[in-house]
Amino acid sequence: LIIVTGGAGFVGSNLIKLFLKRTKYEIISIDKVEDSLAVDLSNGDKQFSEQVLLAVGRQARTEGLGLDRVNMCLTKSGAIQVDEFQKTSVASIFAVGDITDRFNLTPVAIRDAAAFVKTVFEGEKTPSDHHLIPTAVFTRPEVGTVGLTEEEARASHRTKTFKTLFSPMGNRLSKKEEKVFMKLLVCSESDKVLGCHMVGEGASEIIQVFGIAIKMGAKKSDLDATCAVHPTLAEELVTLS
Repeated sequence: LIIVTGGAGFVGSNLIKLFLKRTKYEIISIDKVEDSLAVDLSNGDKQFSEQVLLAVGRQARTEGLGLDRVNMCLTKSGAIQVDEFQKTSVASIFAVGDITDRFNLTPVAIRDAAAFVKTVFEGEKTPSDHHLIPTAVFTRPEVGTVGLTEEEARASHRTKTFKTLFSPMGNRLSKKEEKVFMKLLVCSESDKVLGCHMVGEGASEIIQVFGIAIKMGAKKSDLDATCAVHPTLAEELVTLS
């Protein structure tokens, strides 16, 4: 993902448009031009910006740990390979956290460590639970997501998509141009919510709470039966039609 921002004035719907238009391209070069940066993309486009953020991922640092001396199995990316109980290919060694390169999130590492303690020290075999992890990207606007993407949902279910792009009342009153995007993915047969995705102010807070609902198996009818809190952003999730 490439995000090219124009500083403090470049927010809201403009950034959403850039997410859609500037993905899947490589940055060829970045040149300083007066007070701006000229960014050449692999599709031939040239973008001018005050700032450039290139998110290319991370790689686990396993060098120098002596793993080669114990013949430990690593993944293709060089991370430590573990089973569902955090156990490596060496019977006496376990691994948790980003070095396993599964879900590189602090809360996931904490939960994996708790599962490891139960399994090894408390005699209660507890696998790691990586199902329906809510996540957020703390950009401006924020991004929040939990569950299946639309592509994943359509590949495995008959799916209904509910979405909206709107200006919150607070933004309209203050004449801000920022908008909020929300999408719900629902199984047509079971009515179960398969995924929820948001781009906008407060997305991280809303997706945390909605993560509880989707983890509990919430259905679209459950959302429809819930009274909205007006005027809020979250009310859109119970009024989508």
